[in-house]
Amino acid sequence: SDHMENICGYLMKYTNLVTGWQYRYFVLNNDAGLLEYFVNEQSRHLKPRGTLQLAGAVISPSDEDSHTFTVNAASGEQYKLRATDAKERQHWVSRLQICTQHHTEAIGKNNPPLKSRSFSLASQGSANSPGVQRRPSQNAVSFFNVGHHRLPTGKRVPIMQPDHLVDVREMMSQAEGQQRDLIRSIECLPASGHLTSLDQDLLMLKATSMATMNCLNDCFHILQLQHASQQKGSLPAGTTISWLEPKISLANHFKNGAAQNFPAEINKPASVREEQSIAEPCQLTREPEEINPDEELEDICDDKEDDLGAVEEQRSVILHLLSQLKLGMDLTRVVLPTFILEKRSLLEMYADFMSHPDLFVAITNGSGPEERMIRFVEYYLTSFHEGRKGAIAKKPYNPIIGETFHCSWRLPKSSVATDAGTNSSAHSPSEQVAPPKDAEGQAEPDCYTVKFVAEQVSHHPPVSGFYAECVERNMCVNAHVWTKSKFLGMSIGVTMVGEGVLHLLEHGEEYTFSLPCAYARSILTVPWVELGGKVNINCAKTGYSASINFHTKPFYGGKLHRVTGEVKQNMTNTVVCRVQGEWNSVLEFTYSNGDTKYVDLTKLSVTRKRVRPLEKQGPFESRRLWQHVTESLRDGDIDKATEHKRALEERQRNEERLRAETETPWCTKYFLKDGDGWVYHKPLWKTVS
Repeated sequence: SDHMENICGYLMKYTNLVTGWQYRYFVLNNDAGLLEYFVNEQSRHLKPRGTLQLAGAVISPSDEDSHTFTVNAASGEQYKLRATDAKERQHWVSRLQICTQHHTEAIGKNNPPLKSRSFSLASQGSANSPGVQRRPSQNAVSFFNVGHHRLPTGKRVPIMQPDHLVDVREMMSQAEGQQRDLIRSIECLPASGHLTSLDQDLLMLKATSMATMNCLNDCFHILQLQHASQQKGSLPAGTTISWLEPKISLANHFKNGAAQNFPAEINKPASVREEQSIAEPCQLTREPEEINPDEELEDICDDKEDDLGAVEEQRSVILHLLSQLKLGMDLTRVVLPTFILEKRSLLEMYADFMSHPDLFVAITNGSGPEERMIRFVEYYLTSFHEGRKGAIAKKPYNPIIGETFHCSWRLPKSSVATDAGTNSSAHSPSEQVAPPKDAEGQAEPDCYTVKFVAEQVSHHPPVSGFYAECVERNMCVNAHVWTKSKFLGMSIGVTMVGEGVLHLLEHGEEYTFSLPCAYARSILTVPWVELGGKVNINCAKTGYSASINFHTKPFYGGKLHRVTGEVKQNMTNTVVCRVQGEWNSVLEFTYSNGDTKYVDLTKLSVTRKRVRPLEKQGPFESRRLWQHVTESLRDGDIDKATEHKRALEERQRNEERLRAETETPWCTKYFLKDGDGWVYHKPLWKTVS
């Protein structure tokens, strides 16, 4: 109570994507337990623009920077605020937390806990749920009682001793097993009738039980950290941690790039494994690895995403997820259900955008700046069709920080046109890659090699860097992308923040470009992908630019996947080429001389990428990192895939907490920070004079 003081002052408040951050005058009213804000100090005598009840609220310093924090009210409303510096943030956070604790405890005293009670979902004829009657035929389903018990008054909870963690872990394991049984029992209910799996009370029970287990897991992790801190950061040699069986030696665990073993089976729930990620800060160094293209083999993996079965079967899970989301909510930190995942990482998806390397290499063969810009536009527009695996909107894996993906393409020099020759008949992928099989030195003179590397350089915000080069043609592309996802009601929108630069060193030209937004539509029925937004391509040296519009389908009428664009000379404002069509079907290019060219993307030949076998990949390379999730999804075992995915994500969170506690920055492997972007550590424009 000594610190219960009313404070006021200016803070920046995040409003929305359009308005952004705005200065507002905030007042902490300790007596009423309110946080109020006004437009400015002069308007303080007027009605506040906004008010938050602090009882039951959560005050969270942000890990984005040292100035930002959030106030999450019990009503679900959230203020995202930013102070001028770290000291001011700490002042506000501490005073808000004291006020919140005081008023939360006051509510607890005025509203004592409910008496010990329990209810059974199978209670026949129960009238606790309005309009719901239980049928005798449902007693075959096994449910368990949910109880609320008050602790004996006047007794203090004993301090948890380190050796009690084993008992707690066992209890957590039992509780999580019961919670899974409850969820399974609810989902086994019929889809129609008096009591269904979509009953509002049951959905609420699912949500609260899941939230309770998540809170318990967080508390258990805090106990583990306290226990670890008592060890002063040092454990005896050979100490092991339970992650994925068999156990892994601590000496080789949780270092950047350290060797990991990923067995196929998980015997315990991931949430109750001992995740004591105690790493040595001085070991967080990573050396780039030179990938030999001769070790890479033509990819035989062909995971098409046309199966709707899992989506249909898990509709109740989707409904439950939607009930927890709000319009405009940032989905970056929302854990989405496993069954909607593609069988590849986001880093590999970026590589699949390069599946027409013949068109990529042909850009530099253009006879002049105008033709090179047009060729780049043609390559750009043809990349999205192959980048999507099938028509179903599924989500690739969120890359783990430090995750990398490597591949390459070999294509005969004869397949690269010196003039526009992309409107060719379709060839099979095997015909497209024509160098002699298993040839190492002999194939090189007759082939171009395009090498690709991608790395997840940041977790919050999620930023990926990728780089591709063709040394023989003195050309490369470097890009960084920050994916921001938003919930839009019956669809999900993903904004691709960032830019790429194509370097044609032979001509001294640089082409900057951006990426369109992506939308997953009709997520309750048959989800499908739509691209939208305006992107620009510019070459400052030549003065040529391109403006491309990806049109979203209007509510009434209109075509799907429509795209239009034009290439112009900025100095004269002359349009030299127009393009229209669908980005996943047929594109029509009309040139200034009246000629027209059609590109049928469904018949365009695809070059298969070359990837190292799993046994030669590093532990943080995408396919090896996610191999057990992918295998489980192929087998249709969603539960096992979820366990493997959860283990990876929990490991990442533990490592992130450790780096924050030790103030150890993350060291990237292949990409270096350059202003607001990321650049490959050894780009072609630095190694080629």
